[in-house]
Amino acid sequence: MNDSTELSPSEEMAPEEFDGGTAVACVILGLSFLVGAPGNLLVIWTILRHVKQRSHTVVLILHLAVADLLVLITLPLWIYSLVHTWVFGEALCKALVYIVSVCMFSSIFFVTLMSVERYLAICHPFVMMRWKTKSPMNRCLVLLWLLALLLGGPSVLTQPLDGSDGTEQCFIREVTSVTQAILLLCLETLWGFVIPFIILSICYSLVAAQLRKMSFNSKPKSMVLVHAVVIAFTLCWLPYHIINIIDLVCILGSGTEHECVPESVVFSSGALVFISSSVNPVLYALFARNLRGSLEQSRLVRLFQEMATHTNKLRDLVVQQQTGQRAANTQI
Repeated sequence: MNDSTELSPSEEMAPEEFDGGTAVACVILGLSFLVGAPGNLLVIWTILRHVKQRSHTVVLILHLAVADLLVLITLPLWIYSLVHTWVFGEALCKALVYIVSVCMFSSIFFVTLMSVERYLAICHPFVMMRWKTKSPMNRCLVLLWLLALLLGGPSVLTQPLDGSDGTEQCFIREVTSVTQAILLLCLETLWGFVIPFIILSICYSLVAAQLRKMSFNSKPKSMVLVHAVVIAFTLCWLPYHIINIIDLVCILGSGTEHECVPESVVFSSGALVFISSSVNPVLYALFARNLRGSLEQSRLVRLFQEMATHTNKLRDLVVQQQTGQRAANTQI
């Protein structure tokens, strides 16, 4: 049974013929590649080459940039396939879909871990001080990459080349039953959206409550930047997962597969997914534009260095205030 309603990010960019919508998709994907690929390369090179003291946030930004870059380097092949047909064989088709799926999971995992790191730094600074060494964070990163590699596996098993119209395309996901379609949708939606979104919401709600109790002369730029990354990522991925949830409700309600969402909406959500991989370097550039750089040190380097400094200062301030409160309570 062919499941034409359950589409992965790359699959959502596949109209039946080259029309205005396809042209718009090619332009969006092309711009995402032209902006995001060199931008993420610059971020990776800057952190590895120039940022020696890397906070946990900067390390997470590095891994997020790697995941985004892996997605973006697949775009030229998707663009060619949209305009013409898939001529690169089934093995490469499965490999690219697997890369996109793995990077989808890894990206949301890194953004979620970023929120957990913010929560620990602000709400539990004494616990966070035990994380000063790189080992705990490195273990978390390895675990998240392995989990993403595992969760991306079903995309390989359900991704044959579709040649029903006489031309091969690497877009349609095939499932053998409605049960399999439900399981795939639940897997992608739960691990790719619901669970991470719950963690994000809880962490940032607790962080906001803690910050309201504290006094700052100004909001640290690193904190604002992390919030901007999380918001941009959520806005880009939210429509895609909402469509997944609607499809899941339709399948559960009818017991069969139906086109519950207009193709134009599905099409637009697929474009947003790839935009999410190119937006972060733009955010970094915007936040770095007001920093003073030198010939030896670019503004981007200054931004990442200040992120580490602000994180340490914020943690120390929280520790100082909590220590003062404990001392006051003891005297009482």
